[in-house]
Amino acid sequence: MKLPELKIGKLVAKVPVIQGGMAIRLSTARLAAAVANEGGIGLIAASGMPFDELRYEIQLARKLSPTGIIGINAMVAATEFLGLVKTAIDEGIDLVVAGAGFSRDMFALGRESGTPIVPIVSTPKLARISEGLGASAVIVEGCEAGGHLGTDRSSRELVPEVVAAVKNIPVIGAGGVLDGADIVEMIKLGASGVQMGSRFAASVECNASDELKKMYVRADAPDDIVLIQSPVGLPGQALRNKFAEIVLDGTVPPPTECHRCLKHCSHKFCIIKALSRAQQGDVETGLVFSGNNMRKVDSILPVKEIFARLVSEAAAID
Repeated sequence: MKLPELKIGKLVAKVPVIQGGMAIRLSTARLAAAVANEGGIGLIAASGMPFDELRYEIQLARKLSPTGIIGINAMVAATEFLGLVKTAIDEGIDLVVAGAGFSRDMFALGRESGTPIVPIVSTPKLARISEGLGASAVIVEGCEAGGHLGTDRSSRELVPEVVAAVKNIPVIGAGGVLDGADIVEMIKLGASGVQMGSRFAASVECNASDELKKMYVRADAPDDIVLIQSPVGLPGQALRNKFAEIVLDGTVPPPTECHRCLKHCSHKFCIIKALSRAQQGDVETGLVFSGNNMRKVDSILPVKEIFARLVSEAAAID
């Protein structure tokens, strides 16, 4: 199959792939720009960034990809969510993707600035509500995805339902999309494109430590993936390690200080610090979010090679 273009509002991506926004600081300017330069849509993960850092990352991405499509991903659950969205819009970001919760306020910001707002949804009902509020597209994320999950249903079940539920906006499939065959499958289900996180987590341009990237590549069995309860109030899919084990058995030490980074937090552990530890290379006491098909990834590749493979794999399928 020759992959179609992905149109979101006035934006046109030559390859229908959105790179997932992976926090904390895995998806920064270098990765987003590399994806944009290959014809996809690159996302900077804004959650956990001070506003000045987000401005810097957006400006750097623009320098690295002057004509590519650059967006941000931000967690609605974050205290500074609307501030991050406003900061990105002020910097002329191309689109805003929002997950880990739902915000009606973000659509007003999008209307005022003409910036496409793309919520991550897990039900046909929320997709319809999003379209009514002015969403330019919806990303349908199923239980195969890494990070915070809003459903225990497969994206392969949800995508056709959401396609039937909305009228005039693109539906983007997410969760367990690792190769060209997965992209073709989503398109045949009615999706206009896909969002991929895990494959880009193990890319040269990802801002993860080498230790974290190697851990992604080593994950090769279904039981390497576990479902934990995040302080955000949602389940999260992650790689099994010492930290995940103590979260699962309830012996994780509570945080000694709180920076109030979340609107609502269970305070079982500090998710920002846990994700940051993994990003910096402490893969045993850090939290490593991952999709459940990570075992398909067996090498760390440049983004350019990843895209070449995706297009070639899709082309080999009728």
